[in-house]
Amino acid sequence: MRRGIAATALVASLALTATACNGDDSGDSAGGPVTITYWDTSNATNEAPTYKALVKEFEAANKDVKVNYVNVPFDQAQNKFDTAAGASGAPDVLRAEVGWTPAFAKKGYFLPLDGTEALKDQDKFQSSLIEQAKYEDKTYGVPLVTDTLALVYNKALFKKAGVEAPKTWDDLKKAAATIKEKTGVDGYLGSTAGYYGQPFLYGEGTDTVDADGKKITIDSAEAKKAYKTWLGLFDGKGLVKADTTADAYAHKQDAFVNGKVAAILEGPWEITNFYKGSAFKDKENLGIATVPAGSTGKAGAPTGGHNLSVYAGSDEAHQKAALKFVNFMTSATSQETVALKNSTLPTRDDAYTDKVKADPGIAGYQGVLSAAQPRPALPEYSSLWTPLDEELPKIAGGKESLDKGLSNVETAYTKLVPDFSK
Repeated sequence: MRRGIAATALVASLALTATACNGDDSGDSAGGPVTITYWDTSNATNEAPTYKALVKEFEAANKDVKVNYVNVPFDQAQNKFDTAAGASGAPDVLRAEVGWTPAFAKKGYFLPLDGTEALKDQDKFQSSLIEQAKYEDKTYGVPLVTDTLALVYNKALFKKAGVEAPKTWDDLKKAAATIKEKTGVDGYLGSTAGYYGQPFLYGEGTDTVDADGKKITIDSAEAKKAYKTWLGLFDGKGLVKADTTADAYAHKQDAFVNGKVAAILEGPWEITNFYKGSAFKDKENLGIATVPAGSTGKAGAPTGGHNLSVYAGSDEAHQKAALKFVNFMTSATSQETVALKNSTLPTRDDAYTDKVKADPGIAGYQGVLSAAQPRPALPEYSSLWTPLDEELPKIAGGKESLDKGLSNVETAYTKLVPDFSK
């Protein structure tokens, strides 16, 4: 998510740029291999070791290229890259969240990849993910992993309570009460983060903005109805009160994986952590269902994930090496390796091998991908969750009314998308 860059962050970014990026200090020597820099934004503990191992495989198979691997914390990477690219010193390859792709493409920081080696297997990728990597009809990223939110639940607790995976938010509320009554365990724990509120908006047939109509819709009647439903899931039998602390995400994960709550909304990036919990030592106990539907009967969650993009400011030699590297990292073989090691979802159909589909977590999330809703190709779109992250905890914590909070978000949006009407 986009934030302002403080002076200290700017200094830190430039320092990282100076030590990690291509250019005169890249280590290239006449006649020797080209050294490219790769900023990996994956989780340093759970995911990065797999990507590091793939980098070594690539170098072993391509003696003419060396890869300077740098793991950059995800919550810092967008601003760091923005600063580095503006100073013409960004990494040659960036693992970018899908929402960053149009924003950086608009600024001219990413190289169009159509017709390049990076996209020579384009027809193997899920077409919706390629579309999401485009800006103004050009492709600026190769899909590396994809994700969406699902209702994940504890099958044993649901079975003990005699309830099934809910189809609607009303069903979820009823199921939570029954689970509490029959098992003594809370049935559902919600989130106050803006991203996790998206399924409620989709369930009412709306979004934060209407990108095609260039209209802000966060304070519309449909959005208010969506957030009333969201707010109602923090109050009632079997429903956990809103956690507005800085550690809310960790608290939610701990409660779910250890069987202290029966269901949450979550993405596949947590599959490996689910399996580490006491409730899911038997992987088959992990239930995965499409998020519940709203009053319109619609159910869906945002399509997320990460693309690999190439820096437009690199010279020809570095771009050529970077394109080869991107092709390797997004190949069917590499994606199968990542899926098996990290339990993340591949972006190309030929990577869903029998071994990959044998993971119940991956198979479960693959089944809900059809309900995922692609994000509009709006450069500012991923920034729209930041005002929600500020206001939703206040609303859920009772410090601000729903009307006031959404009005504040609307005001913030007028600055982010000034050419949109209310």
